[in-house]
Amino acid sequence: MTWTGHQPVTIPPVGDVPIPRRAMLLGAGLGTRMRPITDTVPKPLVRVRGRALIDVALDRLEEVGVETCVVNVHHLADQVRAHVAHRGRPRVVISDETDRLMETGGGVRRALPLLGDDPFYVINSDVLWLNGVIPALTRLAETWDDASMDALLLVLRLVGAHGYEGRGDFFVDPLGRPRRRRSHEIAPFVHAGVQILAPRLFEDTPDEPFSLNRLYNQALDEDRLWALPHDGEWYHVGTPAGLDWAEHQLGQSNPCSDQ
Repeated sequence: MTWTGHQPVTIPPVGDVPIPRRAMLLGAGLGTRMRPITDTVPKPLVRVRGRALIDVALDRLEEVGVETCVVNVHHLADQVRAHVAHRGRPRVVISDETDRLMETGGGVRRALPLLGDDPFYVINSDVLWLNGVIPALTRLAETWDDASMDALLLVLRLVGAHGYEGRGDFFVDPLGRPRRRRSHEIAPFVHAGVQILAPRLFEDTPDEPFSLNRLYNQALDEDRLWALPHDGEWYHVGTPAGLDWAEHQLGQSNPCSDQ
């Protein structure tokens, strides 16, 4: 099923696209910018139109056939564990970071034994998106070329980045090759927090906290970072203001339930 912002709808599979069977949801962050909400609720359990962000992401993964999703936990970890305990599809596996917060890159690296040897999806816990005609996760899988890519990022136009407050992340050429924004520039594309990564990207990385940006830069240097523009709406729900904006834009007359 797909969460459209109005009601669940069924999206049929598209062709014989080799969809990654495993994914990771980055759910261990402290959510400091979302305070005071996250003083008592972990960011993945923040609700938009009655549905927890983590459930919206898991629904997206389920609709394209992902079988297993790893969720890393740190802040208010027991709440997240209890929330996903009865999830049937995809199967949820916990990567425990309660001893030490590993940041985005370190968190994925720690979870690699649970993610397997094939490319996998990685999704931020504070984003939600509406699909175009073809689900964004399917479009990423259709675009993935294992021979030339170590990372494929979903990006979107800065003008449509609801809840985002920065100056953009990338310039992207017509072939999908990105370059970083320089300090004096405003870039037209924002990383959507949705991607496919290859395990080999993490070779020789340390068992310590580090950002995925470190690996994006490495892949850029090796011409193995690519980008795919999103063709639907997108919301960053990282602050109370961003949450209010998403609620307002998506409407509140018919909120999604947990059924």
